[in-house]
Amino acid sequence: MRILVIEDDAKVSGFISNGLRQSSHTVDIAANGKEGLFLATTETYDVLIVDRMLPGLDGLTIIKTLHGSGNTTPVLILSAMAEVDDRVSGLRAGGDDYLVKPFAFAELIARVEVLAKRGENNRAEESTLLSAGSLQLDLLSRKASLDGRTIDLQSREFRLLEFLLRHKDKVVTRTMLLEGVWDYHFDPQTNVIDVHISRLRKKLGEVSPKTIIETIRGAGYIIQSS
Repeated sequence: MRILVIEDDAKVSGFISNGLRQSSHTVDIAANGKEGLFLATTETYDVLIVDRMLPGLDGLTIIKTLHGSGNTTPVLILSAMAEVDDRVSGLRAGGDDYLVKPFAFAELIARVEVLAKRGENNRAEESTLLSAGSLQLDLLSRKASLDGRTIDLQSREFRLLEFLLRHKDKVVTRTMLLEGVWDYHFDPQTNVIDVHISRLRKKLGEVSPKTIIETIRGAGYIIQSS
């Protein structure tokens, strides 16, 4: 899983991130609300862990902003505010779960896993047709087409294109591709991504001269909606 922890207490965020990484998860940390909102809207995560009281922008405002923009990433609210009214207001703001500080890490990881599973189920219910302009990917028939012409893709090429389309209009990093397409949680120090991106571009280029997969230097790749 890829998890974003938005927490201004360095000891708490360190404790959480160390535990999650030891459980083989990828963790990003934001120490204030504005940085957290930026990461949550520009990167893709399986779960967000959000403290309520944050400098710059409070946690509930972050959650409301994300939901208002259509972001459905599951959110675990983390807070020392333990009254019933506090928990209710957090859940009504859009939080999917609420964990009171201090907490046991075993409980936190269990709640995170449940939220991640819920997010997977929600994504599974989404449309089986992915598209960007005239590029279409049918997840049921496992067929790809561009400008109405079928593109013959190998299994890994299909997964690569599917991942890029699921994150269209967002920069997809090499780390995200290694985890999401190859199931690597480490850098194999090979050019496997470059090779497959090149092959995929060649097949798309045989159908249309348009640049479908753009390279964002120093960041990753992106497919635009149109």
